[in-house]
Amino acid sequence: MVKTNTQEKTRRNRMGRKNAIQAGLMLSPAVILLIICSIYPFFWMFKYILYDYNGFTANFTGMQNIIRMVHDTNFWESVGHTFEYATYKIIFIIPLALLVAVLLHSGIAGSSLFRLVYFLPTVISSSISGMIFSFIFATSNGILNQMISRQIPWLTSPDYVMIAVTVLAVWGGFGNYMLYFITGMNGISSDVYEAAKIDGATTSQTFFRITLPMLSPVLKVVLMLAITSAFKDYEAIMVLSGGGPGNRSMVMFLYIYNLIFGSAYNVTQPQIGYGALLSCASAIIVGGVTLLYLKLSKKLDDVM
Repeated sequence: MVKTNTQEKTRRNRMGRKNAIQAGLMLSPAVILLIICSIYPFFWMFKYILYDYNGFTANFTGMQNIIRMVHDTNFWESVGHTFEYATYKIIFIIPLALLVAVLLHSGIAGSSLFRLVYFLPTVISSSISGMIFSFIFATSNGILNQMISRQIPWLTSPDYVMIAVTVLAVWGGFGNYMLYFITGMNGISSDVYEAAKIDGATTSQTFFRITLPMLSPVLKVVLMLAITSAFKDYEAIMVLSGGGPGNRSMVMFLYIYNLIFGSAYNVTQPQIGYGALLSCASAIIVGGVTLLYLKLSKKLDDVM
C-alpha cells in the first residue's frame, strides 16, 4: 500500500514537471519578446538620464537634465494640456459610450449594424484618423465649415484646437468602451429587469438602480482604461495639429516624441538623454494618476 502511494506520488510529480516544462515552452516566445521589446528598453532608457545622448555620442552631464526639466516651461505646459485633454475626453466619451450601449442593448432595429459602424473607428490607425479629421476641420475648404457656412479656424486658433482634438479622441475611442458596456449589460440577468418591471419601475429608475450599479465593475475598468489611454494619446494629435498652434495642443508624450525624433516643423538634433528623463517623469505622472483613481474607487466601494 505504501509502495503504491509512493509510485502515485512519483507519477504526479513527473506529470507536474512535464506540464510545467510544456507551459514554459509555450510562454517562452512571449516572455522573450517582452524582455527584448519592453523590459530591456526600459532599463536602457535609465542609463542615459544623466547623459547628453544624441544616438551616437553620450556625454555625462550629471544633474543638468534634471535641472533643465524643472525649468522647462514648455514641458510643464504640455503636462497641463495633457490633463485638460484627458478631462475633456473622459467627460464626453464615457457618458456617450454608456448611452449608445444602453440604446443598442435595448434591441432597436439594426443594432448589430450600429455596433459595427461605431466600433470601426477603433480599428483605424490613429494617423489615418488624424488625416481624416484634418480634412474635416480645415478652415478654408473643410467639410465641417462648409456644413455650418462659417470659417472657423479649428486647427489654427488656440480657442478651437482643443475642441477639434477632443472630437477626434471621442470619435476614435467610444466604440471600444461601448462594447465593454454592452458586454457588461449582457451579463445582467433578465430576471432582474422582469422583477423591476413587475414592481412598476420606470425606465430611468431601472437604469439608475439596476443597470448602473450592476455595471460598476465594468465601469471602473473602462474608466481606468480611458484615463491611461487619454494620458498617453499623441499620435492623432501629432497628425491633426502637430501640437499647435503655439503649443496649445501639445501633450507631454508628443513633446517627448519631438525631442527624440524631431517634428515636421523643427528638425533638430535628437535629445535622447533629456527625452528619456521626461519619459520617466511622464510615466510617474500617469502612474500616480492611475493609483489615485484606484484608491478613490476602492474608497467608493467601501462606502457603498
